[in-house]
Amino acid sequence: MIGELLAESDLGLSELHAVVLGNGPGSFIGMRIGASVAQGLSFGAGIDIVPVSSLAAVAAEAFTHCDADCVVVVQDARMNEVYAGVFERGDAHLPISCGNEEIVAAAAFSFAARQFTAAGAGWDRYPDLKAANQDNISGQAPVSFPDARHLLALGRRGFDAGESVSPASLAPAYLRTKVAEIPSTGN
Repeated sequence: MIGELLAESDLGLSELHAVVLGNGPGSFIGMRIGASVAQGLSFGAGIDIVPVSSLAAVAAEAFTHCDADCVVVVQDARMNEVYAGVFERGDAHLPISCGNEEIVAAAAFSFAARQFTAAGAGWDRYPDLKAANQDNISGQAPVSFPDARHLLALGRRGFDAGESVSPASLAPAYLRTKVAEIPSTGN
């Protein structure tokens, strides 16, 4: 598919400035496959990788569906946990992170600081989470997962800001480092 896309665009891999990678958080296997492909392409072509948050890509698309100034993206991390990221609207509707993305127990996550638009599949996966934050949710964007178009826009911004890394320096954004670890219940 990559070869077909490059041929259709009349480009060679070495003509690219960088490879944009949806760098998680997300499933371990999906992240490993994506990182491996990006590293192989980048190393072979002598170009860098621009890692982009998958939560930020969801927020970027959500900003195209609403006029909110704040989007909270929640994705299912399994084991009754969620990946969460809070984003403000930036230039060209691209999101600006309001802190570190994190993995939290779905029952414990609360964002009560201000009104926000909800985005991501985690809100529907955990109805109690949505109910606990209902007073601050001003709407829900119809965006569940990242779309490559928004990864590219964020990748361009990252490339222009000097956020590209060598293939050997890539660090996938694993928020959960131990799959076999039982999540804490807060007790």
